[in-house]
Amino acid sequence: MEDTDNRVTEEEALQFHAQGKPGKIEITPTKPLTTQRDLSLAYSPGVAVPCLHIEKDPAKAYDYTAKGNLVAVISNGTAVLGLGDLGALASKPVMEGKSVLFKRFADVDSIDLEVDTRDVDEFVNCVRFLGPTFGGINLEDIKAPECFIIEQRLRELLDIPVFHDDQHGTAIVAAAGLVNALHLTGRELRDVRMVINGAGSASIACVELLKSMGLPHENAILCDTKGVIWQGRTESMNQWKSAHAVPTKARTLAEAIEGADVFFGLSVKDALSGAMAKSMADRPIIFAMANPDPEIRPELVREVRPDAIMATGRSDYPNQVNNVLGFPYIFRGALDVRASTINDAMKIAAVEALATLAREDVPDELDSAYSGRRLRYGPEYIIPVPFDPRLIETVPAAVARAAMDSGVARRPITDMGAYRRQLRARLNPTADILQFIFEKVKANPRRVVFAEGEEEKVIRAAVQYANGGFGTPVLIGREERIFETMRSIGLPRHDGIEIHNARLSRENRRYTDFLYTRMQRNGFLHRDCQRLVNQDRNVFAALMVACGDADALVTGLTRNYFDAFDEIRRVIDPEPDQVVFGMTVLLAKGQTVLMADTTVNELPTAEEMASIAVQAAAQARAMGLEPRVALLSYSNFGNPARPRTERMRETVALLDQRKVDFEYDGEMSVDVALNHDLMRRLYPFCRLSGPANVLVMPALHSANISSKMLQVLGGGVVVGPLLMGLSASAQIVEASATVSDLVNMAVLAAHHAGC
Repeated sequence: MEDTDNRVTEEEALQFHAQGKPGKIEITPTKPLTTQRDLSLAYSPGVAVPCLHIEKDPAKAYDYTAKGNLVAVISNGTAVLGLGDLGALASKPVMEGKSVLFKRFADVDSIDLEVDTRDVDEFVNCVRFLGPTFGGINLEDIKAPECFIIEQRLRELLDIPVFHDDQHGTAIVAAAGLVNALHLTGRELRDVRMVINGAGSASIACVELLKSMGLPHENAILCDTKGVIWQGRTESMNQWKSAHAVPTKARTLAEAIEGADVFFGLSVKDALSGAMAKSMADRPIIFAMANPDPEIRPELVREVRPDAIMATGRSDYPNQVNNVLGFPYIFRGALDVRASTINDAMKIAAVEALATLAREDVPDELDSAYSGRRLRYGPEYIIPVPFDPRLIETVPAAVARAAMDSGVARRPITDMGAYRRQLRARLNPTADILQFIFEKVKANPRRVVFAEGEEEKVIRAAVQYANGGFGTPVLIGREERIFETMRSIGLPRHDGIEIHNARLSRENRRYTDFLYTRMQRNGFLHRDCQRLVNQDRNVFAALMVACGDADALVTGLTRNYFDAFDEIRRVIDPEPDQVVFGMTVLLAKGQTVLMADTTVNELPTAEEMASIAVQAAAQARAMGLEPRVALLSYSNFGNPARPRTERMRETVALLDQRKVDFEYDGEMSVDVALNHDLMRRLYPFCRLSGPANVLVMPALHSANISSKMLQVLGGGVVVGPLLMGLSASAQIVEASATVSDLVNMAVLAAHHAGC
């Protein structure tokens, strides 16, 4: 099975890393720095005060600096992602990526450090002297056996967690999967016979962790490129391999695997043959974790051993062993109790937490998000999936508890219930909205028309849409121009992309007749409609959707938003009893907020705003939010009482009459709506039980200005505006849209078409 869902071209990867600010991370302040007083507090003279307190009590660094939530991702680039020894500088994109994952999945701040030395002593000294800066050290992509020495020495020298993720992260996630595979096959770890192919850092870490969990030493056979590691072997040995040598007559992987219960592969493509898999015990457990190509393909395993439970390191097969399930959450728990180290008890706690989570009932929204798969505990679901929002609550709490129980926690947590609630609040699960929608569209691919098909950005977005497995992109434009642009930017022709020239289309007459039927009483002659079909790509794209030849359309890159909207509205009507409006989605600071109307209705009436509130609340629920709707104004509940605030008061009254099933209130200012503490203190009668997540704006000018200001100046992600209320799916991007914006909007349009 080819990994078509996750293909990326070299050009796409380079463009992703180069666009906007180069790289993937930046540093932003957490305190205001807008006045002279702010500067005096942040730097001189105010900064002297915490410095003196830390000098007296070093533990105060956790109170007055970012140390307690800061992890260094450190590498010398000697074993980069299966690419080998690329050196320190070339490893930087990977290390930046690891830092981003820390933040994205566990709200751990992280900085990457690339140390340009292959000398163990130099590396250790560099890191040890940087130790006071950080709350933890994540070692990454360091080749064996040096990685073992470096980690051990740094753990002895530093009083903060030091964790080599290539070893322990893989071991923890793989062990969690094994625990559940054993459970499903009725085995106990102490009774199984296991073969591990590969004797690098990850393989040895897996063996050591499983032995600490109860796997007998003699039940594990480790193999490397020279064959079985047996007691007495001298060729290509070191102290770490020797520690796992066993007395055995087997000398090859084929001999060792015969009758084995479990195979762990952390080696190379095709290391395990079908004949070897066939020789294993009943209901074998096969974890082929080499990337990008496993030791044996799941298709072959199904053919020769249909009774096997299979896991790989790839995302396009069930049971992916993915380190992102481990390291962010392990560090989260360790940092929160200020652990001095990450010990075996904490690793085993993470294993048990992951294994237990996979056995629990999966939330409906997560179930539907993963390409329509039934995520139910069983042979094809023994490991949680990376975007499970429950991970942030489950794994860190287990790790923190184990740190406290094993005596390495320097700041024990007294209220674990409150801690779990804090963990839930760190990352708003609705930040995964886009990922959930993406997975739903993959499960139900759609034909999306890209109206401005000759534009370079649009072509690149169409390629990404096709490569992402979202469906068929249709480019509107001249074939020769599109192919010439693709050649100029280094993109090959793509079989999954359709091209339609509006002037030459065989559907031209049908589309013209359809449009003429709509427009003949609005001053349009038949030839006027023919000209629009031939020359206006937005009209042509809208006709494809309206006539059932495509599911959705995306446009806007080369036209004014409002002109594009007018062209689409010539073809597509509003949904019956719906108001057409634009909704902007803002994801920032752990919150998701929907703003409406940001594009269509200049001065909506109270009736229109009530409908917008109802429709926006329904969309919020579709995105996994429980809507809390604020009707915004510059006034707060009659203060000041001005004529222009009456519409919002009328809107509240209309919603009262409709007896809607969501929270709403107004009129209120935006600071009150978003600050629940302020709301409770000044307006305890307010109906909202928390900060608003749906903002109904009083007029187009304020809504549009606010949303665009947030897009340019804000620190979050702005999606949209999304067109709501049309009877067919169409989305308009801003003229400044990036390729990623176009892809996002295309997927959102496809998702709306399937709703």
